[in-house]
Parts: sequence; structure tokens; C-alpha cells
Amino acid sequence: MNHTDIQYFNCTEVMSAITVFNQTVYLSGQVPTDTDLDITAQTQQVLEKIDQLLALANTDKSRLLSAQLFIKNLADFNSVNAIWIEWLHGCNTPARATIQADLVNPDWLIEISVIAAAK
Repeated sequence: MNHTDIQYFNCTEVMSAITVFNQTVYLSGQVPTDTDLDITAQTQQVLEKIDQLLALANTDKSRLLSAQLFIKNLADFNSVNAIWIEWLHGCNTPARATIQADLVNPDWLIEISVIAAAK
């Protein structure tokens, strides 16, 4: 089904990496590519992906409205927060939820999904 008022980017049979509707940009959960990395590097990798996808949708992290962080180990919470704070330096912080979760791939330590306003 194709809706002309909704934009879809990087689609598969399962999901779209980005959907845009009514000046709002929705990103699917982003996960690390390299599962051999520690939580710091996996988080940085995911945030880089988010930056790239937001750019593809013609917006950026300064326009974030909401974020959901899914962390495998709550012991990593402080490390993730430190990277998050550094990544958002100079930007307003979005509404956020952090959830401990068993992720689909047991080697993923983090998954992040965000919603942003379009420019």
C-alpha cells in the first residue's frame, strides 16, 4: 500500500528505516553493525547511524523529539549516558525512555529509536 502523504526510506519487506509523516521523522530501532565492540563503541556506532538517517530525511539531532534506548545490561547505563550527553552537546535533549531489554541479537548491547521534527 502506498500513501503519497507518507515518505518511506530504506525499506525492506519487514520495515522502513525511516518514515516521514506530517513533518515528523520516525526512525526504526538502530543497532550496531560490529557486535565485537564494547558498549561504548556500539553506542557510538548506533548514534552515527542515527545521524546518517536523520540527514537522509533532511533533519538532524538538534530536532529530536523523543528517544527510546534499549540496553541489554543496565550496568552500562552510565557509560551510555556519557556518550549520549557528548553526542547531544549543544542540542536540546529529547523526551527519553531507557529500557533494559533482551535484544533480538544477543551480541547487540544497545538499540536506539528516535523521533525528530523535520526541518
